[in-house]
Amino acid sequence: MRILLAVLALAGALSAETKKDIVALDQAWRQAILAKDAAALEKMLADDLVYGHATGIVDTKATYIAKVTSGKQLYKTLEQRKVTVNLYGTSALTHSWMHVTGVNQDGPFDDKVMLIHFWVKQTGTWRLAGHQTTKVARLPD
Repeated sequence: MRILLAVLALAGALSAETKKDIVALDQAWRQAILAKDAAALEKMLADDLVYGHATGIVDTKATYIAKVTSGKQLYKTLEQRKVTVNLYGTSALTHSWMHVTGVNQDGPFDDKVMLIHFWVKQTGTWRLAGHQTTKVARLPD
């Protein structure tokens, strides 16, 4: 019985630590985009990434990195709040709310969005495999 309790306690501690790691990855994603850091994006994005924008446009890893580094998708601010993380084995789903400003193919934008990220662990490294934003009328308090 003691061994079972110890295993469960360890699993809970690992789960909490993994959730902190995933939140840090979301922060690193925001920093890489704001800095137009192609090398960081190359490392953190899965090769088969599906990147869905609130506009309905869907990018691949290559097209998204090209947009960010060329300035065609220019982010001025990315304010993320209320991040929750759910773990599913070697996958994690984050849900959060964001205020995002910048310029894209349609011109300047100032959006409030709900964000879902799907992270997968590949060869020991967490990578972003899915991104989807949806415009919302207002952000929760």
